[in-house]
Amino acid sequence: MDCKATVNIGDYSRGGKTRGDNLAADHDMGCEEKYTPLGIVDEDSGQLHLTFGSSAKTSDFIVDALHVWWLAMPPEERENTTRIQIKMDNGPESSGMRTQFLKRMTQFATEIGKSIQLLYYPPYHSKYNPVERCWGILEQHWNGAKLIDADTMLAWAKSMTWKGLPPVVELSKQVYEKGVTLSKTLMRKIEEQLERNPLLPKWDILIQPANPVNSFP
Repeated sequence: MDCKATVNIGDYSRGGKTRGDNLAADHDMGCEEKYTPLGIVDEDSGQLHLTFGSSAKTSDFIVDALHVWWLAMPPEERENTTRIQIKMDNGPESSGMRTQFLKRMTQFATEIGKSIQLLYYPPYHSKYNPVERCWGILEQHWNGAKLIDADTMLAWAKSMTWKGLPPVVELSKQVYEKGVTLSKTLMRKIEEQLERNPLLPKWDILIQPANPVNSFP
C-alpha cells in the first residue's frame, strides 16, 4: 500500500510529452484540481485497487480506502482471511507512531474481525514496496496523455493492467481534516490492541481486533 504523488488535472504535458500534436502547458501555472492516488496491491492475486482522493492525504483517507478495498473483495476471500499483512512506507500519515492512523486501524481491525500486521520499509527503501512497480506501469501507460478532467484520469487508470488484470478504480470526494491527533490518555487505550515487535517497535506492529465477533460482512 502506498500513496503516489499528486496528479494535477488540466492541460499539462506530463513530463514534457503529449500524445499526437496536442499542445500543452510545460509547467504548473496554478492547478486548481488535484487528486492523490492511493494504491493497494494484493500480492497473492495481483489485483490492484486505486483510490483517487480529491482532499488531503490523511490517515483517515488511507483507512477509508482500505475499507473500500476490503468490501470489494469476494465474500469467500474475506471469510478465509485470517490476517491482513500490509507493507508500506513509513510516511507521516501512516507511520507506526501516527496516533490517528493507529486509532483508525484498530477500529478497522475490530470491525472486520481480523488481525492486521503493519510492516514498514526503512527510509530510502520504498522502491522495494511492490505497489511502486504498479505506479511505474501507470506512469508509462498514461505518459503523454493530457488528464484534462477527473473522468479522463479515471479512464486512463482503468485501462491499464497489472499482472494481466485491470485495476479496481475508485474516486473519493470526501473532505478530510488535517492534523488530527489523539491525547496520550486515549493513545494508551489504543496501544492495548497493538503488539509491537520488541526489536522493531516502530516498523513491525500487529493489531488485534478488540471484539472479533462484531465484524461487518
